[in-house]
Amino acid sequence: MAANFKIRPYFVFGLLAVLALLVFSGSLLHLLTESWWFEAVGYSDVFRIRVTWQLVTALGAFVLSALVLWGNYRLALWQTRDRDYYRPANSEWAPYIPALTRYAALILILLLSLSWALGAAAAWETILKFLNPSEFGVSEPIYGQDIGFYVFRLPFYQGLQQAASELIVWSIILAIAIYAIRGEVRPERGWKYFLTGEVKAHLCVLLALLAVAIAAGFWLARYDLLYSPTGVVFGAGYTDVNARMHAYGIMGVITLVVGGLFVASLWRSGFSLPVAGIAVYAVIFLLVNGLYPWAQQKFVVEPNELDKERPFIQHNIELTRQAYSLTQIQQEPFAVEGQLDRPAIDQNAATVENIRLWDYATLLSTYQELQSLRLYYRFHDVDIDRYTLNGDYRQVMLAPRELDYNAVPDQAQTWVNQRLKYTHGYGLAMSPVNQVTVEGLPEFFIQDIPPASTVDLSVDQPRLYYGEETDHYIFTGTTTQEFDYPQGDQNALNNYDGEGGVPMGSFWRRLAYAADQGSLKILISNYFTPQSRIHYYRNVRQRVQQIAPFLSLDSDPYLSLIDGRMKWIVDGYTISDRYPYSEPISSTPDAAELLQNREIERIARSDTNYIRDAVKVVVDAYDGTLQFYVVDAADPILATYQKIFPSLFQPAEVASADLRAHYRYPLNLFQIQAQLYRAYHMEDPDVFYNQEDLWQFPLQVGEDDQLQRMEPYYVIMRLPNADGEEFLQILPFTPSTKDNMVAWMAARCDGENYGSLVLYEFPKQELVYGPKQIEARIDQNPEISQQLTLWNQQGSSVIRGDLLVIPVEQSLLYFEPVYLKADQGALPELKRVIVAYENTIVMRQALPEALQAIFSGASESAPVESAAAESSGDSTAGSATPSRPITPEQAETVAAALEAYQQGQTALQAGDWTAYGQAQKQLGQLLEQLQAAQTSPRSQSPTQSP
Repeated sequence: MAANFKIRPYFVFGLLAVLALLVFSGSLLHLLTESWWFEAVGYSDVFRIRVTWQLVTALGAFVLSALVLWGNYRLALWQTRDRDYYRPANSEWAPYIPALTRYAALILILLLSLSWALGAAAAWETILKFLNPSEFGVSEPIYGQDIGFYVFRLPFYQGLQQAASELIVWSIILAIAIYAIRGEVRPERGWKYFLTGEVKAHLCVLLALLAVAIAAGFWLARYDLLYSPTGVVFGAGYTDVNARMHAYGIMGVITLVVGGLFVASLWRSGFSLPVAGIAVYAVIFLLVNGLYPWAQQKFVVEPNELDKERPFIQHNIELTRQAYSLTQIQQEPFAVEGQLDRPAIDQNAATVENIRLWDYATLLSTYQELQSLRLYYRFHDVDIDRYTLNGDYRQVMLAPRELDYNAVPDQAQTWVNQRLKYTHGYGLAMSPVNQVTVEGLPEFFIQDIPPASTVDLSVDQPRLYYGEETDHYIFTGTTTQEFDYPQGDQNALNNYDGEGGVPMGSFWRRLAYAADQGSLKILISNYFTPQSRIHYYRNVRQRVQQIAPFLSLDSDPYLSLIDGRMKWIVDGYTISDRYPYSEPISSTPDAAELLQNREIERIARSDTNYIRDAVKVVVDAYDGTLQFYVVDAADPILATYQKIFPSLFQPAEVASADLRAHYRYPLNLFQIQAQLYRAYHMEDPDVFYNQEDLWQFPLQVGEDDQLQRMEPYYVIMRLPNADGEEFLQILPFTPSTKDNMVAWMAARCDGENYGSLVLYEFPKQELVYGPKQIEARIDQNPEISQQLTLWNQQGSSVIRGDLLVIPVEQSLLYFEPVYLKADQGALPELKRVIVAYENTIVMRQALPEALQAIFSGASESAPVESAAAESSGDSTAGSATPSRPITPEQAETVAAALEAYQQGQTALQAGDWTAYGQAQKQLGQLLEQLQAAQTSPRSQSPTQSP
């Protein structure tokens, strides 16, 4: 039976077609649903460009590689047409060897061509950037090429060289296999003559082409020296420029010579000439590419390292500073004068009134306890922003109330509830950064369901379908109403009327989505109508990434309330790992701690050494619409993407003024720039080489009294010599081995100043307390440490909040909130505020009270009472003056003083420093009137006659 069995060609091709249909049917269906999604969000052009180029490049790579491999296969068969296949003796498989060889070759060619097609499809971005390059206007110092060559062109050339080399290698392997099976490879002839005639000519031509490809690789490798990590600094060093660069050039020429020997051997018998060339090539490779650079480094560079490497260190400093925009940092001296007084505090009331007393994690726990209202609502994180509220520029913290379906009771977790009922979150919580109730809880500007606002800020559309917790697909426009929000014993219901989601009213679309999502219920459910829509990619970061996968996103999308609607703002970065000489993020000192942030680790994963704050992406929380606004129009990488996707990005001026008023300088970018600036503020190569002035991030006491690295924080304050207060992101620096503070950096966020970086450096000869030193002084204060220890022993835990360093005028104030949390509860309460200034540290119940204690001359350890409390004590204690009756006018003054005191206490609890100051001023005036009345002769009682 085996002898009569034949493998039919149509059977093989039919089987391959069926397999291909099974393998790619899911991908094709997903491609169809993706096209519907892009059409629904208004970016079908982006999808069309991406898919078209992926298909074109994949098809081109498949056809080209298949033709090359098939051509070499057919040529090998033709040149051995007069020879039979090798057949093992006495083997039952001998009759099938020709057919098996043919089909094995076809399958190999198909699989290899398919792999190159997939690789080409994945390289669509590299190809499009090559075709749409932009100039950086900056040339690297070794070859004089514009940076754009390395970012846009070199990756394409390197990918092309690698693909060509692989294609030639596989052609050689395939040809040798055919020649071996046909008996044309004959070792018995000896190594010089084991290949002859046309077979030898075919392989020699292929080997010559491989030599050309390898020579091109050596030539391109010269440019890769600009990314060398082996020297004193990142980039080409002395040995790279004076040894390896020449070695690669020499090896490229010698490789071409060897390729010429393969061609020359076509007219000579035997294989001795190219074999000898290869032997010489190997020896020269070891000498030129191994021994020569080693000797150069060992005997020339290492004994004179600084002198030899100085110009290359300078290149590294200059290009690293350019790549991370560190050259744009404006440096200013900051001499700490320490002359703050009460009038100066009053003049900076906007700064003082916006000092953040609530930590993110602490406030998140409090929001969850006070404002989640139901088990299935959850606050993902707390964002910080600023608004002009009732005429005042206020810093606030806010968080959207998202729906956590996993918290729905198990018995209610049905397909209908998950996909059709529990579809959205509702409203948000907003509180000022500095106001506290008498119980130590935050005051709310916006709270509850439906949202209730105490400021001139309304929530016109409180429903949240797109957020940070929205990780599953849902349906709207069905016959069942959606759960809207709890309303007493009942639930309010709602029908979605927005533009979000993909229409899926037809049977065919439901069928497609049922297959794509793997759910038969989508097809058979009776809830769907012609108006039904499916909402997916609802996580805001995932949604942005789906449209623009070439953008790297910040780890903290933040919510803003704009024109009554909740809008997510996502910072989008352009990055590259091809900026010559620029230090990669992952190679900087102590980078491991920074890379614990998952998003920064993702950004730095491919040795990224260039980053720009390129785009702000705005996502509507209700309908999911996306807008991509240009932030850095000067970024060449973004300019290239604008050429590729002309309809994707909108100019910066198109964004409304209300939207731009909520732009924040991106957190992750500021962290990365600060990380690089720790070393790259040193511009002198000698200082940099010795790392004489390396900085570090300050340490502070965190939860469980563990030291942790200080993170950047947002503040509203007035910069030195600035006209008024503005929203900033700031971070102090300390020396690498000491705890005193040497500088602080600010990123400006408002108006025309957005994106400006300013560094204020302290005089090196003066001691300025760093955060860790302030923490140590707090621990050494007997009254504060005694109180904190006492609280920790009473069934509760003390949480020390973030220590904030706030520059005011030419002085520094340090603030640290202290929270108390019951061991069995999750509701932290703000109990005290610690304020440090110069050599004075106080802890009081409220911030205005602490400032009053410091700037009224109170000592570090003496308890300070309010002015009203002091005046209410026994004013005659220790005095021999007899008490006198008061007049009705004096009684009225006392009543007015008591009222002023009560108004001050109310303002104190609310954190309203301006109102508190006014009440204190009024109280002081009234007390002065009483004092004057008591010392006036008219107020004294007549004396008794003796």
